[in-house]
Amino acid sequence: MSTAVQLAAKFKLGWNIGNTMEATGGETSWGNPLITESYVKFVKQSGFTAIRLPCAWDLHVDNKATAHIDPNWLNRVKEVVGYCVNNGLYVMLNIHWDGGWLENNISKPKQDSVNAKQQALWEQIATAMRDFDEHLMFASANEPNADNAEKMAVLASYHETFVAAVRATGGRNSHRVLIVQGPNTNPGLTYDLMNTLPKDPASNRLMVEVHNYTPAQFCFLNEDVSWGKMVYYWGKGNHSTIEPDRNPTYGEEDAIIADYDKVKQKFIDKGIPVIMGEYGAYRRDGSAHVPKELALHNASVDYWITFVTKEALAHGIKPFWWDTGGALDRRNNTVKDQRTIDALLAGGK
Repeated sequence: MSTAVQLAAKFKLGWNIGNTMEATGGETSWGNPLITESYVKFVKQSGFTAIRLPCAWDLHVDNKATAHIDPNWLNRVKEVVGYCVNNGLYVMLNIHWDGGWLENNISKPKQDSVNAKQQALWEQIATAMRDFDEHLMFASANEPNADNAEKMAVLASYHETFVAAVRATGGRNSHRVLIVQGPNTNPGLTYDLMNTLPKDPASNRLMVEVHNYTPAQFCFLNEDVSWGKMVYYWGKGNHSTIEPDRNPTYGEEDAIIADYDKVKQKFIDKGIPVIMGEYGAYRRDGSAHVPKELALHNASVDYWITFVTKEALAHGIKPFWWDTGGALDRRNNTVKDQRTIDALLAGGK
């Protein structure tokens, strides 16, 4: 099986099947249809070589005392992973938010109980998925709420438990590539706080994950809030003179590159691949807040997507676009937002 560096070289543009396997009431409870193999093939045909599968597990436990996962759920997830692997796509499977049992409990008092659950769940997940080849990677968490050294030490223990639990199941899991998340999956915090990787009996089989929604006011904010106003325009050449209060005050090209430089220096240059497990900026044309300069806004979104994707790849970071059904129609396997797909592919050239 490949090392982490060898494996990262085998895929380029990644795609999230978001708001689906991690939905709190089951796969279709957040409005998306069941994942089909034809949809997975369509994602590949659209130009993507890897899939991130956000997944809930604790929500599907049928015995709280033992953290036993409902076998029907394990089998369904295995089926979806199979759609990816059988079509030559690399797939990262995680424990994603999942009611926040790990992400919101990164503290000394919770450490023992969270580690116990982390171990129980990963032993079952890894055992069920053990026979998949190196196309399958596991990821410990999603966006763990840690923002200082003390919490980072607790988070590190959760990652260690994850690695040990997977490795103990043997077979291909003894050397499968595993992915651990930086604190808040924030590039800057990850650079500052993540100074060691988990102990791993397999050598050179770990990757680090960060996310990128910079600046948040442009990428996803859908109303003005106390900490910031919505931003409609982005990039040095795309500022509005008609709505200057909707131009960004931070987080443009230089900030993106500074973040990428940090993770490249700390990890990639030392032979530890970095995954940008989520990123995205979304159009406001159909929202309650339509920009006055709509053409300039759409150009800003296109530019952000292409710039952020291209620079990530140039720095050796593997990007996975966050999609919940907005860009590709999962029911009909058609493109809903051609400009977004074109911008992603342009960034991947």
